[in-house]
Amino acid sequence: MALLGCGVVGSEVVRLLREQAADLSARVGAPLEVAGIAVRRLDRDRAGIDPGLLTTDAQSLVTRDDVDLVVEVIGGIEPARSLMLEAMKTGKSVVTANKALLAEDGETLFAAAREYGADLYYEAAVAGAIPLLRPLRESLVGDHVHRVLGIVNGTTNYILDQMDTHGAGFNEALEEAQALGYAEADPTADVEGFDAAAKAAILAQLAFHTPVTAADVHREGITEVTAADVSGAKEMDSVVKLLAICERVPDEDGRNGGRGVSVRVYPAMIPRSHPLASVRGAFNAVFVEAESAGSLMFYGAGAGGAPTASAVLGDLVAVARNRVAGSRGPVEVTYAKLPVLPMGETITRYYVQLDVADRSGVLAAVAEEFARQDVSIQAVRQEGRGDEAQLVVVTHRAPDAALSATVDRLHKLDIVREVASVMRVEGDE
Repeated sequence: MALLGCGVVGSEVVRLLREQAADLSARVGAPLEVAGIAVRRLDRDRAGIDPGLLTTDAQSLVTRDDVDLVVEVIGGIEPARSLMLEAMKTGKSVVTANKALLAEDGETLFAAAREYGADLYYEAAVAGAIPLLRPLRESLVGDHVHRVLGIVNGTTNYILDQMDTHGAGFNEALEEAQALGYAEADPTADVEGFDAAAKAAILAQLAFHTPVTAADVHREGITEVTAADVSGAKEMDSVVKLLAICERVPDEDGRNGGRGVSVRVYPAMIPRSHPLASVRGAFNAVFVEAESAGSLMFYGAGAGGAPTASAVLGDLVAVARNRVAGSRGPVEVTYAKLPVLPMGETITRYYVQLDVADRSGVLAAVAEEFARQDVSIQAVRQEGRGDEAQLVVVTHRAPDAALSATVDRLHKLDIVREVASVMRVEGDE
C-alpha cells in the first residue's frame, strides 16, 4: 500500500500498522505492507517513520506496480483529487479521509470507482472514529432514511459547551480550545461552519442517494452566538449546539422524500432532554431516523489523530479483504437526484428576544408582524421594566423565509430598541 501524507493522522496510521501487524495480517488474510509514503518535504523529523519509505514524488508512488491500495490523508482538493483518480485508473483501491474533496466533487470520485472497478472508502471523512458512514452505506441501504441530525464538529461543540457550562464568552472559549489543541490557529473552517457543511453534504449524499455538494448546504457558524443566546436557551431549559441537519422534505400529500431534501448547518437551541444536549466537550453525536430501523444514535470521538486513524485503518482492512477475496465493496449511486431545496423553504422554529419600549400595545404590534407573515406564535413572555423591558417570542414551525421576513420587519418598528437574539429552535414543540 501507499500512504499519501504523514501528518497527525498519517503518522498514526503507520504506528497502528506497525504495532498491530500480526493481527491485521490475520484479519485480512495477507500482510499489510507500506511500500512508500508521499510527503511534501523530506527534511522534517518524523519519529518512528522509516526515512527509506519517504518520497516527494506522489504521482510515481500511486502508479507503482507493487502498490495495490492507496491511503490519502493529505487533505484539500488538489493534488489529492488527481492522485486518487490516477490510482483508481490503474486499478488501485483508495481509502481517504478527505471531507472537503468528497463534499466538492464526490461524484467524480464515485464515477471513477464505478468505471475502474475500484473500492473507494471514506469512513474517516465524517465524525472521526464513529462508525457512521458504513451503516448508512451498507446497514441501512435497504431502509428509507428520513433524517440525519447531529453534532459533527468537535471544536464548535467544545466552545458552545464552555459558554453554557462555565459562562465563558465566545473568544475566551475559542482561546481555550486552541490551547488544548481542539481548534486550529486559524479556526475559520470550524467556527464558520465550513467543516460541518462538508460533512453534512457527505451524509446527505449517502442518506438520500442524491448529489449534494458543500455549496448546496445552508451554512451559518457560531461566531455570532452571544451570551444572550446562551442565557435565553437556559431560560427555555435548552442548550445551543451547532447542528448539521439533513432531511427529506415530504410531498404535499405527505409522502416523505418526493419534493426534495433540506441540508443545513446552523446553531440552534435544543431541549436539555434531547440526547444531543448532553454531548459535551469535543465529542460528536449523530441521530439517524429511518422508516423501519427507527431512531439510531452514533456517539464518540469526532476528531484527533488516533480516532481518525482508527477509522482509516478500518477502511484499509475492508478494502484489503476485498482484494484478497477478489471482490469489491459498495459503490455510491446517486440515482434519486432529488433537488436540494433553498433555506427559505425549510420549515423551522424561531426564538426571538426583543428589547422593547415599556408601553402598552407592544405585544399587539409585535404579534401583528408575525401574523402578517402567517407565522403562529407558540409562546410569548414579557419581562423587565423601563430600559430593561424585553419580549421573548417562540414560534411554531413555519417557512424560514417567512420567519426571516418577520425579523427584518421587527428591526424597523419604533417600539423595538434592539433585536437582541434570534435563533432557530430544534426538537419537539
